[in-house]
Amino acid sequence: MEKPPSKDPLHGITLQQILEKLVAHYGFDTLAEIIRIRCFSENPSIKSSLTFLRKTEWARKKVEALYIKTLPGFKD
Repeated sequence: MEKPPSKDPLHGITLQQILEKLVAHYGFDTLAEIIRIRCFSENPSIKSSLTFLRKTEWARKKVEALYIKTLPGFKD
């Protein structure tokens, strides 16, 4: 018996994939304006941002919400 496909838009997508797509779409400068966290504005990098986002749930939720909101604008 097959499971129905998940309706969660984040299903099967890692935080790293989310962050990489957002950075490619917006850039760190614009991300820092949209979501005011220092990992996007001071010495930004994917690695340091992932470290912070994995430890800080409120920030990760904001990044995930922005990803879902921006999802229609992404080209795979």
